[in-house]
Amino acid sequence: MKHILRPFYSSIGESLHSVLPICAIVLLLSISLAPIMPGVMVMFLFGALLIIFGMSVFTIGSNISMEPLGDGIGVMIGKSKKTIFPMLICFLVGFLITIAEPDLTVLAEKVTGIENMLLIMLVALGVGLFLALAFFRLKKKIPLSWLLVVLYAIALALAILPYIPGLNIGSQEFIPTAFDSGGVTTGPITVPFIMALGAGMASMRKGKSSSEDSFGLVALCSIGPILSVLVLSLIKSPGATNEVGESIDYLSLNTKQAFMCFLDPDTGILKYIKEVAVAFLPIVGMFIIFQLITRRFNKTKVLRICVGFVYTYIGLVLFLTGANVGFMPAGELIGKTLAGSSFKWALVPIGMVLGYFVVAAEPAVHTLKKQVEEVTNGAISQKSIGIALSVGVSVSVGISMIRVLTGMSILPVLIIGYIIPLIITFFVPKIYTGIAFDSGGVASGPMATTFILPFAIGACQALGGNVLTDAFGIVAMIAMTPLITIQVLGLIGKTKQDRHLKRIHSEIEQIDDGIVYYEEDYDEE
Repeated sequence: MKHILRPFYSSIGESLHSVLPICAIVLLLSISLAPIMPGVMVMFLFGALLIIFGMSVFTIGSNISMEPLGDGIGVMIGKSKKTIFPMLICFLVGFLITIAEPDLTVLAEKVTGIENMLLIMLVALGVGLFLALAFFRLKKKIPLSWLLVVLYAIALALAILPYIPGLNIGSQEFIPTAFDSGGVTTGPITVPFIMALGAGMASMRKGKSSSEDSFGLVALCSIGPILSVLVLSLIKSPGATNEVGESIDYLSLNTKQAFMCFLDPDTGILKYIKEVAVAFLPIVGMFIIFQLITRRFNKTKVLRICVGFVYTYIGLVLFLTGANVGFMPAGELIGKTLAGSSFKWALVPIGMVLGYFVVAAEPAVHTLKKQVEEVTNGAISQKSIGIALSVGVSVSVGISMIRVLTGMSILPVLIIGYIIPLIITFFVPKIYTGIAFDSGGVASGPMATTFILPFAIGACQALGGNVLTDAFGIVAMIAMTPLITIQVLGLIGKTKQDRHLKRIHSEIEQIDDGIVYYEEDYDEE
C-alpha cells in the first residue's frame, strides 16, 4: 500500500511547495494593502486546494501516459526515412492538440474584437505548421539558433509595421495578443506530449547532438502562433477597449454562494469536465490508432497508459477549476485594489514576488525540469532550472506592471528582450538554447493566464488604461525573460567548465615540465 501511495506523497509535497507561497502572499495582501471580500477569499482558498491535489494527480498521470505516447510516436517518426508523411503527422498532431488546449480557450475568451474560434484556429494552424517544421529541422540537421534568429526577425518585423507612421498597416492592439498566444499554446496538455515527442525523435539520432535535439520543439511551436496572429493583425483592427469578456460580481457573494461557483454548470467544474474531455478525445484517438498500427505497447503498458489518462484527466479538471474559478477573481481584485490605492507603485514589487512563485506552480514546469535533469544526466539540475525560471518570470512581471502604470508600448521591450537571447544563443552550449526557448512556452501556462493576467487586467481597468495594449502582453513577457536567464545560466556553467579545464591543463603542463626536468637532470648524472 505504501509503495502505491509513495508517488502521491511525493507529488503532493511538490505541489504544496509550489502553491503555499502564493497562498501566503495573497493572505498577507488581504490583511494589508489589498483587502479581499470573504466570498473571494473562500474561492481562492478552495481553488488552492483543488490546484494542489489536481497538480499532484496530473503530474503522475502525465508521467505514465502522455510521455510514453509522445515518445512512442516520436520514435516511429524518427525511424522514418521519408519526410513529407511524418511532417503531415506532426502537423495533424500539433493542430488537434492545440485546438483542445484549455489555456488557449481562456485567452480567446478574454480577447475582444476577434472571434474566439478564429483565434483558436489560427493558433492551432501555427502550431501544426511549426511542429512539422521542427521535424524538418531535425531531419535536415538545421541549427536551432539560426532558425530562431530568422523566425523571430520575421515576427519582430511584422510587429513593427503597425507602429510605422503613415504606413496604416495593421493594428497595434493585436501585437501583445499575438505574442501572448505563443505562450498559452504550450500548456499542460501540449508540453508533456510535445517534449516527449521531441525526445523520441531525437533518440533515433546517434551522437552528441541527440540530447541537444530533444529540446526545441516547444520553442518552434511557440513562434508559429505568434506569426499567424501577427498576420491577422495586419488585416484586422479591434479598436481600443477597456472591456474584457463577461465577469461575475464576485464582491456581492457570501461564502456559500462563492463555494457554489465551483459547482456552477456554466463556470464551474462541470464546464471543465466537458472541456478537458473534448481536449482528450484527439489524444486518446491518436493512442488507439498508434497502438493498432504499431503494437508498440504490451497489454500491461496499455493498461498503465489508460490509467494514466484517467489520472491526467482528473488532475487537469481539478487544476483548471481551481485556477479559473478560485485564482482568477482573486488576481483581478488584488490588481484593481492595489492600482486604485495610494500604493499603486507597489504593483511592481508585489508583481515580481508573485511572478517568482507563480511559475513554480505551473504543471508543465515540473515536466520540463524532470526531462532536463534526465537528458543531461544531472549536469543541469532541477533546482537551477527552477531558480532561473523564477528569476526570469519575476523580472517580466515587474516590467509588465511598469507598462500597466505608465502605458509604455510593448514593442521596444519585445525587440530588446528577444535580441538579447538570440545573440546569446551563439555563445552558449546548444542544449541550453533548446532548453531556454522551450522554457519560455512552459513558464507561460495556466497560472499565468488565470492569475497573473487577471492581476494585470484588474490593475489596468482601475487605472483606466487600454487593456489590449497595456495588460495583454504580460504572458508574452513571462515567455520571453526565461530565454535570457536560462542562457545566462548556461554561460555561467560554460565559464566554470572552461576555468576547470584550464586549471587541469595547467596542472598537466606543470607535471610534464617536472617530468622533463627530472629526465634532463637524470641524463646529466
